[in-house]
Amino acid sequence: MDLLRSLPLGLYLEQPITWLHKLDPRVKFFWLMSFLTTYIYARNEWRVLLVLILIVATLIAKIPVRVWQQQMGWLLTVSFLVLLIAAISPDGLGINYQPRLPSVESSQLNKANSEQAQSSKKQVKNPKEYTYVVFEAGAVKVTRRSLDLAVSLSAMLFTLIYSTNLYLLTTAPEEITAAIENLMQPLRRLKVPVTELTLTLTLSLRFIPLVLEEVQNLIRSVMTRAINWKKLGLKGSVKVWLLVAERLLENLLLRAEQMASAMMVRGFTSPHEHRVQWHELRFTTRDWVAIALLILFWGVRLAVGNEVY
Repeated sequence: MDLLRSLPLGLYLEQPITWLHKLDPRVKFFWLMSFLTTYIYARNEWRVLLVLILIVATLIAKIPVRVWQQQMGWLLTVSFLVLLIAAISPDGLGINYQPRLPSVESSQLNKANSEQAQSSKKQVKNPKEYTYVVFEAGAVKVTRRSLDLAVSLSAMLFTLIYSTNLYLLTTAPEEITAAIENLMQPLRRLKVPVTELTLTLTLSLRFIPLVLEEVQNLIRSVMTRAINWKKLGLKGSVKVWLLVAERLLENLLLRAEQMASAMMVRGFTSPHEHRVQWHELRFTTRDWVAIALLILFWGVRLAVGNEVY
């Protein structure tokens, strides 16, 4: 089991260098924020379009299949399960309320309403066909409202996870740090520790592979011991995994302490004493094209992407 190869979430792809790698990290950051905000109060068509844009961008960037195949595969599977479960779940509108009127008056009122509806049907020669229930087979019923909720939930789940992962996949931690530090420069006037925050962010991103490596090593150590889980039972299995979790915490704290000691030796005591130039930021032609496309993206969203009530 190799978590770093089978499920490389949050890891940076160093090779090959695609056109997504060459974009300015600030431009990619604004694109990421756009993906994470435009699905709010949007049509389901727009949310599905975001999913298609992410898939097409991955294919056009020519990211190796081994990198995105399993990520996109399990994410599409989870999104499909969410779509299926939400579609067959009750929509919350089929609730029987207690009538306020007496039973006699209510029955007369219902009878009058039914007669009026039948007369209106006779007057209309070609009534528009409309069914609230899309599919019904026994206890399984899919309505228009439940289907809309299912599509929106599955599309938002895919967009939220995959857009963030694609950004981390094509942007180095140093570039992310430089972009966020550059965008947070106005906060220095408010005495916000921008450098410390960006340094903490860089260390957090660099710590993700270490966490995956420790989890992978511990799982391998448990598998090599050929533990008979049936003989241990539920209580014994829980004890084993609690020991593994305790060992994982100890190893991660040890790694963090080693990293802090290495930084102190190299002079990382304050931002004024040890200033690091993370990445040189400059716009190129492809960045201006991406900004123009981002403006067009938001224009289309505001023009036709709003949800209709």
